[in-house]
Amino acid sequence: MNDIRPARWTRRHLGLLTGSAATTVPAVTDWPAPRVLPHDDVWDLWPVQEEDGSPSTVLGQELWMTLSAPAAGHPEERHGHARLHLLGRDADGWTDLGHVFADGASLGSREWSGSAVRRPDGTVSVFYTAAGRRGEPWQTFSQRVVEARPRLLTADGRVSLDRDVAHQEILRSNGGTYLPADEVEGAPGRIRAFRDPGWFRDPADGREHLLIAASVPWDGGFMGAIALAGARPGGWSLGPPLLVAEGINHEIERPHIVVQDSTYYLFFVTHRHNFHPRDAAPTGLYGFAAPALTGPYEPLNGSGLVLGNPPEHPDLAYAWLVLSDLRVVSFLNYRFSGAVDPREAATPEARAAFGGTVAPVLKLALDGLSTSVV
Repeated sequence: MNDIRPARWTRRHLGLLTGSAATTVPAVTDWPAPRVLPHDDVWDLWPVQEEDGSPSTVLGQELWMTLSAPAAGHPEERHGHARLHLLGRDADGWTDLGHVFADGASLGSREWSGSAVRRPDGTVSVFYTAAGRRGEPWQTFSQRVVEARPRLLTADGRVSLDRDVAHQEILRSNGGTYLPADEVEGAPGRIRAFRDPGWFRDPADGREHLLIAASVPWDGGFMGAIALAGARPGGWSLGPPLLVAEGINHEIERPHIVVQDSTYYLFFVTHRHNFHPRDAAPTGLYGFAAPALTGPYEPLNGSGLVLGNPPEHPDLAYAWLVLSDLRVVSFLNYRFSGAVDPREAATPEARAAFGGTVAPVLKLALDGLSTSVV
């Protein structure tokens, strides 16, 4: 992996950005939207994958994971209470299968986003971000990549994961290429990153990789980047970045790859307020494409924009994830109803504007370096 030349996402690319129906998330008129969990907010969902990247189906249900927190207080506070939740999905909707891990079992004080893959031996590799440290007296913002590998259980016709499982830190930022994600104080959007491990098996050689949202040094501060780690005997090896936001964005999240027609599509998401300058581009799903995992990558649609929120609701949805069949899942974030930004509004107004549930599923069409929402 050391021969990677990182793709550069630059201001020139953003200058090519034009809004169109093909790259705009459709408006949501059903509000408040139906909730997946009646008493909890959910966000950042992902499927338990088979090793070919397709969603795993057990006892007639697709298995999914999501972040969850009690639907109380200001929505922006949910990140301080985040837990991994297991869900089932079939034609009748969603089934609550409980928290993925037992209380206090994970290595962080919170559990942030990751990915999961079902193994041939009956276990599930759950890769997640340990935010803070278990038992810390106050919440910090250190981030490490952790793997737990519970057995998949189907007793009494119900799917669950074995709670008696070890958790092992497998990667952390190296302090060189990638800045350490170790702040004591901060908030989402204002901290360095080393999180959101996205599992990927390269069909070209069968090797396993993790894509990680990271931070690299930039002009006395930091910029968003996508780190690539490769599996090796006994662990993981952290390599050079696949992509760097060259002076334009300090936080890109949830990197993942889908292979279509021998082309590697590298997707990631970011908020409008993370651009430099702020609102230089919309909150959305962005992407690049290459003939191989290590590149060379070119931006999709010229600018990198694949899906952006509609201007009238600039924070409508977030955390888009493109599945192997090109379905696109996300969650409903904020629906604007006035002049005040809901993220900065008082709790009652923010809570009324917050979705906290799964957004309508979209479908993406890919044609080389061009994309459109179907």
